Amino acid sequence: MTDLIRDTLSLPQGHNKLLLHSCCAPCSGEVMEAIQASGIEYAIFFYNPNIHPQKEYLLRKEENIRFAEQHNIPFIDADYDTDNWFERARGMEKEPERGIRCTMCFDMRFERTALYAFEHGYTAISSSLGISRWKDMKQINGCGHRSAAPYPGMVYWDYNWRKKGGAARMVEISKREHFYQQEYCGCVYSLRDTNLHRKSQGRELIKLGVKFYGDDDDE
Repeated sequence: MTDLIRDTLSLPQGHNKLLLHSCCAPCSGEVMEAIQASGIEYAIFFYNPNIHPQKEYLLRKEENIRFAEQHNIPFIDADYDTDNWFERARGMEKEPERGIRCTMCFDMRFERTALYAFEHGYTAISSSLGISRWKDMKQINGCGHRSAAPYPGMVYWDYNWRKKGGAARMVEISKREHFYQQEYCGCVYSLRDTNLHRKSQGRELIKLGVKFYGDDDDE
C-alpha cells in the first residue's frame, strides 16, 4: 500500500471555485480527495455521453455519485445525449484510440463543462481524465484549455494528477472503495476494438459489471 500523503494544492491565478469534470469514480477518487484535502471548493460535473452501452454508463455514474455523497461533494448530473455524441463522431468510427475521435470527445465534454461553469459561477475547470496512464495528457490539456478560452477569466487547471504518487493512490483508493473496474475507455468503438484485441489473443470478451478493484488481490 502507498502512503496517502499529498501536497497541498491551490488553483492557478488566485481562483477559488472549481468545477471538476469526472469520467468515473476510479479516475476521480484520488483527484477528489486531493482537492478536498487542500480545502478547495469544488463540485463534480458528470457529462459523459460517450459511454456505451447505457448499462455501463449507469454503473460508472452511480458509483461516482456514491463516492461524492460519501465526501459531501455536490454532484451535477448532466445529460446523456448520446445522439449528439454519435453525430459528432460520424466519419471517425475507425480512428484509433488517442486519435481525432478522442480529441472530439474531450472537446465535447469539456465544452459543456466550461459552459456550465460559466453559467454557475465557477472560475476554474479541470478533469480527472488525465490521471489515467492510458490517456494522452497533452491531448487532454489542449482540449481543456481550448474549452475555457471563450469565457473571460476562466482557466483550465492542467495539474498533473499522476505525479508524486497520484497514480498509485488512485489504485489504492479504488481497491479501498472496491470500485467497479471498467475494462475499456467508454465508447462503443473502444469496446469494439478492445474486444477485437482480446479475441485475437484468445481471451474472453468484456463482461459488463463483473470486475471490481481488489477482487484479484491475494490478501
